[in-house]
Amino acid sequence: MERDLPQAIKKWTAGHVCTFDHTGLSGSEVWLFEDWVLKIEPAGMELANEAQAIAWLQGRLPVPEIRAFVIEDGWTYDLMTRLPGKMLCDTPYMEDEEKQLAVLTEVFDSLWAIDITDCPCQQTLDIKLKQARENVLQGRVDLSLVEPETFGPDGFKDPMDLLCYLETHRPTEDLVFCHGDLCLPNILGHDQKLSGLIDLGRMGVADRWQDLALCYRSLRDNARGCFGDQVYANQAASKLFRRLGVVPDQEKLRYYLLLDELF
Repeated sequence: MERDLPQAIKKWTAGHVCTFDHTGLSGSEVWLFEDWVLKIEPAGMELANEAQAIAWLQGRLPVPEIRAFVIEDGWTYDLMTRLPGKMLCDTPYMEDEEKQLAVLTEVFDSLWAIDITDCPCQQTLDIKLKQARENVLQGRVDLSLVEPETFGPDGFKDPMDLLCYLETHRPTEDLVFCHGDLCLPNILGHDQKLSGLIDLGRMGVADRWQDLALCYRSLRDNARGCFGDQVYANQAASKLFRRLGVVPDQEKLRYYLLLDELF
C-alpha cells in the first residue's frame, strides 16, 4: 500500500492483506480486504451521498455498513463491510440468464418498493443536470469512455452540445428509489437471490428509467463481450422488460443513456 491512510482507517486495516479491484468504470480506488472494502476518490459528492444512502438504507436493502468515513487533504475514504456473493457479470450468471433475471427482478422490485417520502438522497434531473453541467464546464467528461456514436458526424458536436440537448429535452420523471448506476458489477447475487448492492454514490430518488436504461445496456454489453473476450448467448437484455412487466420507453432509454455519457 503506497498511500498513507488516515488513522481512522488504519485502525481497521493495519496488518490486513488487501488486493485492488479494477472492475467497473467508477474511477475510485477500491481496496479489497477479507472483511472490508475501502473506496478512495477525490473529495466530492458521490462518496458522501453513498455514506448517507447506506445509513438510511440499513434494514431496507442488503447494502454494506460504514466502518469509517474520512475526508482528508482533498480525498474521501469510505471503509465498508464486504458483502457476500458474485457479481451479476460473473460467468455463472452470464451463462444462466434465468438465474440472472431472477436476481434482477428482485433488485427492481426491492428498489421500487421503498417509500421515498423521507429519503434524504435526491438524484432527480434538477440535480443530475446541474452536476452534468459542472462536469462539462470542468472538463471532466472522459471521451474515451463514451459510445462511439455519441459524438461525431452523426452525433453531438461535443459534450456541451449534448448537455444543451439534455436540458431542453428533459422527460417527465416517474420518481422511485434508484440505485443510480445499476450495472451488473454493482449487483451481487447468491444463486437466484440478491445478496448485495454496491457502488451507491448515485443512489437516491430518481426516474425509474435511470436504472432501467443502465441495467439494460450493461446486460447487452456484457453479453456482447464488450468488457472481455468472452461472448455469451445470454438474452436477458431482451427479456428484462417483459420480466418486470414494463413496456420499453425508447425515448427515455436513449435520454438516460445519453445523460450517463456526461458522468
